[in-house]
Amino acid sequence: MRKFLFIFYMFIGMSAAAQVDSSANNLLNELEGKGATPAIKKPVAVFLSQRLINANTTEMLKQGHLEFKVVHNFGDIGGTFGGIKNAYGLDNSTDIKIGFTFGITKNFNVMVSRNKGFGNVTQLWEMAFKYRFLQQMEKDPSHPLSLALFVSGVASSVTHSKDSTKENFYPTTSSRQSQVVQLLIARKFGNILSFQLNPTYVHTNYVVPGDVKNVFALGAAIRVPIYKRFVFIADYFHPFRSQSNIDALKLKGVNLYDVWGVGLELVTPGHIFHVNFTNTHTILENRFLTRTTTSWGKGEYRWGFTVARDFVLFKNKKKK
Repeated sequence: MRKFLFIFYMFIGMSAAAQVDSSANNLLNELEGKGATPAIKKPVAVFLSQRLINANTTEMLKQGHLEFKVVHNFGDIGGTFGGIKNAYGLDNSTDIKIGFTFGITKNFNVMVSRNKGFGNVTQLWEMAFKYRFLQQMEKDPSHPLSLALFVSGVASSVTHSKDSTKENFYPTTSSRQSQVVQLLIARKFGNILSFQLNPTYVHTNYVVPGDVKNVFALGAAIRVPIYKRFVFIADYFHPFRSQSNIDALKLKGVNLYDVWGVGLELVTPGHIFHVNFTNTHTILENRFLTRTTTSWGKGEYRWGFTVARDFVLFKNKKKK
């Protein structure tokens, strides 16, 4: 567990994210000491967005809202493929995600997206849902934390390879698919710290010889206010693999690394901006938890941006 402590010291990077969020105004007033009227059993916003850097959060899109989101990861800032010759990663895009999230209820969201992908596994289509079955409440010991479940299915439409040692060797249609199940356990401690655990299970229908189809990973995410509108955010994932599996992949030239993400969150009226870094090429859990082959220590980290827009399709008539 000492690896998780490193997340507090890894703030060196840059990616950009901007997301419209109506809760930003309320948080801004809270940070500036305005409107501090105590309320019994008031829901606690552990985080401000449905995703930090690589980690999903327990936060949900409101009922009747549709969110359009574009996520873009650039190339390596340093290392062999980075540096000034590639404009520190700006010349390359390692992954792009375009998707929609719809709030069916305040506790149930559905998502669809198209992802560029990276390497041999590209042209990815994702369908997912997130269900929050417990929300932390103020002054309510019976609701001390928030719990949610995230489930996704991903399929690749890329042309299959005839080489069975390639990840895109798909002998059947089902070989193109993978699944993710993630439990989100989050709590906000006063106004100082938001913390979350993300135990995650990934199943890949086809893997290269020597690899494993099932991978369990444990993730963690934090959010710590620095000064008024400025907030430090970070997340980390450690996939658990047997040493024999790690050694078998190394013989094939595949060196795997844990996934780190760090950033700065800026809260402004009506908007939330993220400035992040991460060492993973890919955006989807089924890929970055099974194929992160780039290391912070070698300068193989990148910045990217997220742009999101929230549209109100209908309002809950029961809520006045």
